[in-house]
Amino acid sequence: MSLTRYGRDVLVAIFVIALLLIGLAVWTDEAWLQVVLIAVALFLSIFSLNFFRDPDRTIRTDGIDVSKLVVSPADGVIVGISEVEEPEFLKARATLISIFMSPLDVHVNRSPMTGIVEYFRYVKGEFLVASDSEATRRNERALIGLAMNGRKILFAQVAGYIARRIVCEAKVGDRIEAGERFGMIKFGSRVDVFTPLEASISVKNGDKVRAGETILAEFP
Repeated sequence: MSLTRYGRDVLVAIFVIALLLIGLAVWTDEAWLQVVLIAVALFLSIFSLNFFRDPDRTIRTDGIDVSKLVVSPADGVIVGISEVEEPEFLKARATLISIFMSPLDVHVNRSPMTGIVEYFRYVKGEFLVASDSEATRRNERALIGLAMNGRKILFAQVAGYIARRIVCEAKVGDRIEAGERFGMIKFGSRVDVFTPLEASISVKNGDKVRAGETILAEFP
């Protein structure tokens, strides 16, 4: 199992804590306390290894030109598909696709489209529960606008109640490929994708999606 480089600092800290807990378990003579300390150390280690896993992914193009596809930037569940006004980058009515990521999902984020980063803005905000529809406009978030061959999308890494650290390597001027890793949100959150209305949507509410693999939409 491969692990993401975005989690190295947390993994080091967790394993230091786990070793300290195991050391305390060896030091104490209380059997019940030994069990509790070792159980906590194992839980922290297993949870962290699972959270920071980074599997390889392949886009399921089904013979379609990948440049016409919008793929999922995150693992999780579709919790909303709606038509909204998008004033940041598209500056038009758009389709908003919201993906909720639980703490058990892979949290490495991947580019939903091949393109040039033409827009980036980090917005300080609240930390509502990520499944709340209000999180899209009220929570802390990183907004990334991609453009290529006249096609444009905006997507947002949205922090949640528990997830309060957004990692984003994308910057204006970068070219990123569809499915390419660019960051993550640590410990549960959501990712929003804004597509032009002319793009046909390939998912529905409740669908389970996988980053860099599931097709969300297709440009005409």
